[in-house]
Amino acid sequence: MSQTIAERILSGKVGREVEPGEIVRVDYDLAASNDVSTPGTIAKFREMGADRLADPDRVAIVPDHHVPSHDLAAQTQYTACKEFAEAQGVEKFYPHSETGLMHAVLPDDGHVTPGDVVVGADSHTTTYGAIGVFATGIGHTDLAFAWANGWTWLRVPESIRVDYEGVPPAFVRGKDLVLRTVGELGVDGAIYKSVEFTGEAVHALSIDDRFSMSNMILEAGAMAGMVDPDERTAAYAEAQPSEGYELFGAEEGADYVRELTVECSDMEPQIAVPHLPENVTDLSAVEGVPVDQAVIGSCTNCRVEDLRQAARILEGQSVDPDVRLIVTPGSREIESRAFEEGWMETFHRAGATLGSPGCGACFGEHIGVLDEGEVAISTTNRNFLGRMGHDSSEVYLSNPSVAAASAVAGEITHPRDVLEGAA
Repeated sequence: MSQTIAERILSGKVGREVEPGEIVRVDYDLAASNDVSTPGTIAKFREMGADRLADPDRVAIVPDHHVPSHDLAAQTQYTACKEFAEAQGVEKFYPHSETGLMHAVLPDDGHVTPGDVVVGADSHTTTYGAIGVFATGIGHTDLAFAWANGWTWLRVPESIRVDYEGVPPAFVRGKDLVLRTVGELGVDGAIYKSVEFTGEAVHALSIDDRFSMSNMILEAGAMAGMVDPDERTAAYAEAQPSEGYELFGAEEGADYVRELTVECSDMEPQIAVPHLPENVTDLSAVEGVPVDQAVIGSCTNCRVEDLRQAARILEGQSVDPDVRLIVTPGSREIESRAFEEGWMETFHRAGATLGSPGCGACFGEHIGVLDEGEVAISTTNRNFLGRMGHDSSEVYLSNPSVAAASAVAGEITHPRDVLEGAA
């Protein structure tokens, strides 16, 4: 039987061919959590009478939501994570001095490699599918069970295939491709399904852009979002400090519950308008909407390519005085690269506020909170009602180039217009 990527990876872990709908016992490669999800998982772990992790080497705890701590509750969360990791012998714990976004540091540090099965108490664990990993988010109780037993139950998902044809124009990136896809599928169009990304346009994308796609397909309800592995996947894996990996592509004739084709050659940058990620439209339809805040960062767009593209737009420019621009790198390593390449100086000179590596403004609790009636253009993954602050505020989702250009113009703007204006 020909199999999809998800089916092949899970079959490898189970030791036999699996079928969609089947519930299987899986020995995961990594179980991950952050400062928001770890304390609740610890509580469930203790409620079930567990006192020791089955395998501390397959557990990662990465504080990233409230780092550095902004109030007592946040520091209490961090302390709980730190003390549990120390008591349980979890070496993959990231202290304040080393931390970054869980979804950036774990693959970049070689803790997640192609062919793995990863479960995480964070919905955007799907991010790792960019490098051919079956990665899915689970709740506190399921993660506590996985901690205690060293394995978990998973239902083998049906798969959706999306083929991206053509060569995208300038300023159209992975974020735009996945926004278009979420717009077509809807926020419930891929519930408990694995979505596979393939085609000419995807294979031309950088790994950083692929991370954006696998991250945000969660907003269509996907259990996993996986890029068809290729030589770029192998090159990324070879460059990581890890031992061994395996690339699983879909087999010819594999069965999909739905197949989509997305034409990319004439695509504009895409924007998700309030208040759902499925409300996707072309940039030209919302140009001129005034903004109070622009955000570049989050687990969707926090990586080197994201910062490079934003810096290209902001070089020699100044942020509109009525706009707050917040730039948050995904990790210390990515932040160091930004310093080395001069992007941090570009952001500073333009008038941006530079956030510590982590989730930043995405969830409206740490920095970048929106007041009544304010509008943000953001590279984050969600624009739900009240997501970044007041219930009357609005969040528009975009790629980093659009967010940077809009910060300069004071309104939603195409990047080419800012660059042409500076020429």
